[in-house]
Amino acid sequence: MEKKEAYRHILPHFQKPGQAYFVTWLLKDAIPAKSLVRYTLQLKIINSQIDLFKTQTADQSVIDNLKIEYNLVRKKYIKAFHDQLDNARNPYIDLSRQENTQIIIQTLQYWEGEKLKNIAFSIMPNHVHWVFELFKTDKNGKPVFLQDILQSVKRFSAHKINKSECRQGALWQKESFDTTLRDENHMYYAVRYTLNNPIKAGLVSEWSNWPGTWNGYTDL
Repeated sequence: MEKKEAYRHILPHFQKPGQAYFVTWLLKDAIPAKSLVRYTLQLKIINSQIDLFKTQTADQSVIDNLKIEYNLVRKKYIKAFHDQLDNARNPYIDLSRQENTQIIIQTLQYWEGEKLKNIAFSIMPNHVHWVFELFKTDKNGKPVFLQDILQSVKRFSAHKINKSECRQGALWQKESFDTTLRDENHMYYAVRYTLNNPIKAGLVSEWSNWPGTWNGYTDL
């Protein structure tokens, strides 16, 4: 089946080959299901309005204003999401346990040099931040899509961690939160946020002291 360059769950996702991304994904129960329902409902309503006005050939300015509103709500959603993640304690599976951290590091590095270039990552107790750049094509000339990479990484790491923790069932939340990095400035702030996340969460005073962080970005 041909891949789409945009798809949607709760949030929109864009996956043009050759792009750089800042991606966050989390344990299935890291955030209570109802905690962000207000923002989720707002996003769904605004998106439905955009789709409706598009079919009615409405004034483009109306659609543009709705898109601005959507992006504002999306930013609030993501901020609330990150704040709750950082404030959560004692996850049912601790990703910062040494064996689990090593599993995730090995998984993030699996496609290095073949489908992507790692730039930075931070493995927190209940979520993962990852900054990387996808190649346009793999060694066989096939386009590299974000959706495929995330499915591969989440599926493999879930299998290994479940085995390590002697458990079964879903490990990760289905939704991943990805941002396309527009330029070097955007990249800089994504990397800085990723590396400083353990400090923000009160886990260490220096990012380099957190075993789950890695930085390959030279301009920081």
